[in-house]
Amino acid sequence: MKLEGKAKMLRIHFGEDDKWKGKPLYRAIVEKCRELDIAGATVFRGIEGYGASTLIHRSHILALSSDLPIMVSVIDSEDKVQKLIPHLDEMVDQGLVAMSEVEVIKYVHQNGVRS
Repeated sequence: MKLEGKAKMLRIHFGEDDKWKGKPLYRAIVEKCRELDIAGATVFRGIEGYGASTLIHRSHILALSSDLPIMVSVIDSEDKVQKLIPHLDEMVDQGLVAMSEVEVIKYVHQNGVRS
């Protein structure tokens, strides 16, 4: 089955060292998305970047922790994405949340068969 249509995409940017209730923030966000039955969430680790602090975060061979940039991409209908935003307000202490409209083609597995 193939579904198409308009959807919203959230991109949540923060540092790899950020936590929520003792666990990595990216994991907490993905778990919240699953709990809210959001269609998809993917975590990306950047190799270099900076945010509001203008401090550049990059990987260093000798560093124990480099606080690399993380982006979580979330896609679903506008109403489901809107349900996530109040949770992000609580969870993301420092970061950037950007929302955009996207056109989606969604492939859905049905009874274990790929379409």
